[in-house]
Amino acid sequence: MPELNLVQAINQGLSQAMEADDRVVLLGEDVGANGGVFRVTDGLYKKFGPDRVLDTPLAELAIVGASVGMAIYGLRPVCEIQFEGFLPAVMDQVICHLGRMRNRTHGRHTIPMVIRSPHGGLVHAPEHHSDSPEAYFVHTPGIKVVVPATPRDAKGLMIAAIKDPDPVIFFEPKRIYRSIKEEVAQEPYEIAIGKARIAREGQHITLIAWGAMVHTCLDAAKRLAEEGVQAEVIDLRTIAPLDIETILASVAKTGRAVIAQESPKNCSVASEISALIHERALLKLQAPVKRVSGYDARMPLFRLEKYYVPDTDRVVRGAKETLQF
Repeated sequence: MPELNLVQAINQGLSQAMEADDRVVLLGEDVGANGGVFRVTDGLYKKFGPDRVLDTPLAELAIVGASVGMAIYGLRPVCEIQFEGFLPAVMDQVICHLGRMRNRTHGRHTIPMVIRSPHGGLVHAPEHHSDSPEAYFVHTPGIKVVVPATPRDAKGLMIAAIKDPDPVIFFEPKRIYRSIKEEVAQEPYEIAIGKARIAREGQHITLIAWGAMVHTCLDAAKRLAEEGVQAEVIDLRTIAPLDIETILASVAKTGRAVIAQESPKNCSVASEISALIHERALLKLQAPVKRVSGYDARMPLFRLEKYYVPDTDRVVRGAKETLQF
């Protein structure tokens, strides 16, 4: 199997989904001839033409609104929001239409569409280009939220998201777009939305993450192993729906958990996971659940972003504090 990075794997998944179903269309700012700001859609305009790969104006609300109409009409649009910091502009469509259409029509209509967006910091980007806004969408009923951590998962989850009858927010961790390669099957395949992956087996503590933070946790697990601590690492893959069963099974085994995320701590995905663990596995815990996160402040500009985003040291420190109980 060829080795692909995250960009190449997503591109291949998009291409194969478009080959398999002529209802799949791409739209967004610069996704056509330029192949996207990160080149994720590179070559697809030439391969499928302007009727299926559409460059749009700089109008995020219009991009998503048009995609909603396309999806109700019968197409399967995959629209790109160029940076995650521009997603607040589309929240009216997401909350009032994407998340409500199935309920509003008593199941007669769904919105089978995907909103793609880069995710997270540590790429020296300006303001509005380094956020982690997943909690906004997890809080919206009717929306599925996917954040892959590996090229293999990114391809399979993208194909599954396009085939899903309901809307999917597909976050792509930009700092690992090209930094990680692995073997990816050439043929099309799907990875089930809503199923986590055990990225590393362990029995002393559970580290839970999604997206680029999975690799930070894997690095932390390696360092802990040097001190005799075997950490289990869970890659959630999907945070809505959440695979709480895999989390609880791991916590029942280890008795301790640390959740790592880039976004602020207050009212976050980590907060929800922590609450669920305490509600449903309290008697299995040997220590309180620890959250290692960004700070309750805006993501700073690039000179300070390394202080904001949790690194391996902070995850290791959080794990050691939890192990002391």
